[in-house]
Amino acid sequence: MKALLLCTFMVFSFAMIAGCRSAETMVLLDEEVREIKVSKSEGLGGINEESFISFKDRKSIAAFEKALTTAVKQPGNADISNPEYDVQVEYKGELPSHGIHLWLGEDNEKSAFMYITDESVYLTSPEMTIKLRSLILFK
Repeated sequence: MKALLLCTFMVFSFAMIAGCRSAETMVLLDEEVREIKVSKSEGLGGINEESFISFKDRKSIAAFEKALTTAVKQPGNADISNPEYDVQVEYKGELPSHGIHLWLGEDNEKSAFMYITDESVYLTSPEMTIKLRSLILFK
């Protein structure tokens, strides 16, 4: 009987530990974002400084922040084509900006983000792709 209780306890403990592990997501600085700039990408590893659209309003910035901070890291490193867009996250004050590559998915598909200094890929939800498409393609 003790063995059965111990085994049951171990199974439930393992299930709780496994269930509590959260997926790794992208991280932004814990500072106020001043502006989000989007440009056509010129390839991996750098940012195209010539943005074609810029967002300074709170609603658009909040949508980008949510898309970025809820994007989930995928296992392994990227083996993908050149990004479509570069996203530059600029903070208030003298803080450095974040450079991020973006592969914008089609409707009902996931989009992919990657820090310009890393090879890890982070995927958004299809709902976040819809928001990103409405901001980037229809402004």
